[in-house]
Amino acid sequence: MATIDAPAEARSSRNPRVRPELLAPAGDRACLLAAIENGADAVYFGLRGHNARARASNFELDELPELMATLHRRGVLGYVTLNTLVFPGELEGLEEIVRRVAAAGVDAAIVQDIGLARLIRAITPDLQLHASTQMSITSAAGVRMAEELGCSRVILARELSLREIARIRAQTSLPVEVFVHGALCVAYSGQCLTSEALGGRSANRGECAQACRMEYEIIRDGERVDLRDIAYLLSPQDLAAFDLVPKLVELGVSSLKIEGRLKAPEYVAGITKNYRKAIDAAIEGRPSPIGEGDSYEMAMSFSRGFSHGFLDGNNHKALVRGDYAKKRGVFLGRVAGVVGGRVLVDLASPVKPGDGVVFDASPDGEAPEQGGRVYEVDRPSRGRRLPQLPGGAEGLSTGPALLGFGRRDLDPDRIVPGQRVWKTDDPELTRRLRKSFEGGPKRLVDLDLSVRAVAGEPLRIEGTTATGFHAAAESESPLEAARSRPAEEAAIREQLDRLGGTIYRLRNAKLTVEGGPMVPLSLLNELRRRLVARLEEAAAMAPPRAIAEAPVLPRLRDALRARAASEPAGDDSPPVLSALCRTVEQVEAARDAGAGAIYLDFADIKRFGEAVALARRGAGSPPVFIATTRIEKPGEANLFRYLAKQGADGLLVRNAGGLAFCSRQRIPFVADFSLNASNDLSVEWFKASGALRVTASYDLSADQLFDLLKAAPPSWLEIVIHQQIPMFHMEHCVFCAFLSPGTDKTNCGRPCDRHEVLLRDRVGMEHPLTADVGCRNTLFNAVPQTAAEYLPALVRKGLRHLRVEFLHDRPEAVSRVLGLYADALAGRRDARTLWKELKATSHYGVTRGQLAVI
Repeated sequence: MATIDAPAEARSSRNPRVRPELLAPAGDRACLLAAIENGADAVYFGLRGHNARARASNFELDELPELMATLHRRGVLGYVTLNTLVFPGELEGLEEIVRRVAAAGVDAAIVQDIGLARLIRAITPDLQLHASTQMSITSAAGVRMAEELGCSRVILARELSLREIARIRAQTSLPVEVFVHGALCVAYSGQCLTSEALGGRSANRGECAQACRMEYEIIRDGERVDLRDIAYLLSPQDLAAFDLVPKLVELGVSSLKIEGRLKAPEYVAGITKNYRKAIDAAIEGRPSPIGEGDSYEMAMSFSRGFSHGFLDGNNHKALVRGDYAKKRGVFLGRVAGVVGGRVLVDLASPVKPGDGVVFDASPDGEAPEQGGRVYEVDRPSRGRRLPQLPGGAEGLSTGPALLGFGRRDLDPDRIVPGQRVWKTDDPELTRRLRKSFEGGPKRLVDLDLSVRAVAGEPLRIEGTTATGFHAAAESESPLEAARSRPAEEAAIREQLDRLGGTIYRLRNAKLTVEGGPMVPLSLLNELRRRLVARLEEAAAMAPPRAIAEAPVLPRLRDALRARAASEPAGDDSPPVLSALCRTVEQVEAARDAGAGAIYLDFADIKRFGEAVALARRGAGSPPVFIATTRIEKPGEANLFRYLAKQGADGLLVRNAGGLAFCSRQRIPFVADFSLNASNDLSVEWFKASGALRVTASYDLSADQLFDLLKAAPPSWLEIVIHQQIPMFHMEHCVFCAFLSPGTDKTNCGRPCDRHEVLLRDRVGMEHPLTADVGCRNTLFNAVPQTAAEYLPALVRKGLRHLRVEFLHDRPEAVSRVLGLYADALAGRRDARTLWKELKATSHYGVTRGQLAVI
């Protein structure tokens, strides 16, 4: 993997050798122990519900006190992941959960939802908040937004390079956390709606269906592109940045994070152990200690192939291999032939009986993927002669071996020369890793003791652990002076050092022995055991925290209602049907169709001025808003200034940078769906930041949407009632990766400007792919989604701002669709059956919801 030098701006006066925290995943108790014993400074784990890994085992709320005691005894911090979006009806239950999390001594809560962050801060000022990577924080503005919410740390998006991280660090003071190992999502975390659009499950609710790991075909201008064996176009290789640890230390990154709450404890053990070694070496200025054996260990723990992800910058040819999407482990070699039911492989890596292997499917489809466990390895080096292959093949490359398998493991007749072979399992390695965390504590806590043994005084032992806990134990009776053999310091020290079976290791012992006391060994043993028990109790005590006694949610909602009461109601105004357009021709059609507002979302930003002028042509022109990009990275803030000069009435803001810019410059703006407002506390925060309206999150079902309309003033909200869901929003550029000889936007030749591209999935649906001005790709759902059947109820509930979004629609389609919705709003057409004429799915959000509740 290539490396780059740390940017000059990163070499600041901030202490470059501050030891970063090593943060490991704990999907269950075995993983928790694996992380502790292999050197993690902190672990992150989920409770059942409200965390981004719903399929992990997770922990029960009642387990928290004991869980935190286990961690704190070993000097390890524990962070609870409350990193999903929260719906209005869930806030009350979450208040009770947060109270118990804070009381249990949890060191921090990782949060995505802005409303939940506000709720936690109102409950207690003492529970630290970490802004989740699900917040899509990619710039200094995003870090400052998290700071305003009361966060003490930001987990940066995985799409940032070292250079971009350096720029953020130079412009902000909040500590940052960076992912260094594990699975990469192809879509920006917090911006993936694929599972929702295709399967009714939400990644923002911890239910990712991993559609990115599926096969896709590229359809370019109506023709399928032949990519040979490349089919997994959206499945990135895994992140492995162990060799970049020194650079990250130089940047002053506060925490290095390992992904993997769905992985096995052996994975947690192996990856944690190696990053512990890498961090310690970097801090001490030593060369990297990670050798080939360590790389092998990490790859065998879990690997889809390793890369630096985006840390080196964008190289769209390197992120996605495309030929497989599952764990592959280590490349073992290629098939040279099949002899007598055994497979001859030119080995590139060692193999032994018991190892699990998989054979890649051949590109022509003649040989399917299959695998099994190796029963026998026959090597020439052991004095056995390899049989001659059919056809007289000779001159094999170094390392040939015949691999034997069980009769039912695989079909040797369907294995062909040239197939790649991968080692996917090494039972011996698994056993070794398991020993690192089973069978009692291996990672011990240093203990400093102070002993006062003075004749005529009680024997007193005080202990302080390296983790900061202190306790003392004292005998009930004073020590007597010895008649013959007074206590010796060496004997006392030896007895105190008998800490086997505990988590402690004696580091220093300061002894004061005066007056020739008699110190029975039994007394020393008793006080040592008592001291250890008290140290355990001290570590298990939750820190004192200020936690509001009365429920805080009613108070927050009272403040929201007071804000709403100070604004004009507007309930009697007619509904406004707006249109989001992506071409100038669509703008003209929307204006002529009577759209009440027009949003402009163009890939070619040079046409914004023309589109604004066109929308305003004629009497009674609608207000016009220009959409920002969904992501703002360091160096891209000038785009906001450019958009503000195009003469529109305001901006449609999709990221924290746009939010800050509009608030600072007093530019009218509408907060868009990508800001993930899913509850009333989030909506109010955006309104307080200056938003005219807040677009409801797409994660809301119909039922939850109506709950939001009850909890927040409908006049504050805007709902998208018709669109093709933007499923994947990616830094990864499919155009560049597979339709260009280039590696990034500087040399790709911009095929996105010349071709219409669709990605065809396994069931034949063809999803449109676009690139924005930042060259980020969005894959849209093939079929539009409509909330038409809910229109009458939405209007009755007071909603007045409804949006229709167009993608590649022709102008006549824009006119027709807007006309149909206008007729439905006016009562001239049955809204409940409108979806049939629109040829759209009758759907809103994750589930359709129940009309009976409205």
